[in-house]
Amino acid sequence: MTTALLRTADDLHARVRTGRRAVVMTMGALHEGHATLIRTAREIAGDQGEVVVTVFVNPLQFGKGEDLDRYPRTLDADLKIAELAGADVVFAPSVDEVYPGGEPQVRISAGPMGGRLEGAVRPGHFDGMLTVVAKLLHLTRPDVALYGQKDAQQLALIRRMVRDLNFGVEIVGVPTVREEDGLALSSRNRYLSPGERRTALALSQALFAGRDRHAAQEALRARAREVPATRARAEALSAIGESRAAADAHAVAKAVPGGPAGVRAAARLILDEAARMQPPLVLDYLTLVDPSDFTEVEDDFTGEAVLAVAARVGTTRLIDNIPLTFGAAS
Repeated sequence: MTTALLRTADDLHARVRTGRRAVVMTMGALHEGHATLIRTAREIAGDQGEVVVTVFVNPLQFGKGEDLDRYPRTLDADLKIAELAGADVVFAPSVDEVYPGGEPQVRISAGPMGGRLEGAVRPGHFDGMLTVVAKLLHLTRPDVALYGQKDAQQLALIRRMVRDLNFGVEIVGVPTVREEDGLALSSRNRYLSPGERRTALALSQALFAGRDRHAAQEALRARAREVPATRARAEALSAIGESRAAADAHAVAKAVPGGPAGVRAAARLILDEAARMQPPLVLDYLTLVDPSDFTEVEDDFTGEAVLAVAARVGTTRLIDNIPLTFGAAS
């Protein structure tokens, strides 16, 4: 299969559609994370459908002092990666094609969620992101659009925009792709020196430490539920030397329901160590949030959550996150 390179929406609209169109939106500099999105889109679209990959470096997403000018533009390589992953079309419009009247006077507002975390660090970023996503959804007219879960706040805002503004498109989140050492794949990883990369591994290591603490806490909670607080059971446990373990399980379940505090503490230990490395990791935030609005969860929270981190190593800013589920106390 040869992937077509198209520059205008008119050329894209002229294509005959016989099945579902799945779109993967990128800013180029494609890597294995993008390829995973494209392969997933291919599976969803099927043999009769069409996979469109957009390549557009959106100037509205870059604030003052950010890396718009040095953001990598590698269209030839992107085209090859997209083709190998199963894309039918790479749609790479010019700025004039996307914004024919110059910078748009009417834009999408990301609302309160857009001012938190990444939005607080990068004011206006999410307004620009949602504006271009809305434009590209109109220009590409997909049935389904796929986005990586690595940009969890972005994904949540796109889902909210599509729901609030009645876009007729299905939004699919695809799990984060990582390198062998755990570092989340990102176009910005190429900016890291070998020493900076060693420090940057603390982001994923912190998330994994939080995840492991969470798993241990949930295992203790499950064990506590299996150990009724009866005299007969206590005597039986004592006879086989497990009474202390049962007591510990009950204590943990009572003291830290669901364990958000323990998860945060385990992750922060790793980040604190990385802050003393050379070069150091400079933390922007570590947070455990409700994915519906990206507000911090309370220590008695139950349900789906996202453990998210952002930090700078040298001049490069990186983000990462993992999903966690906190079970109801019983």
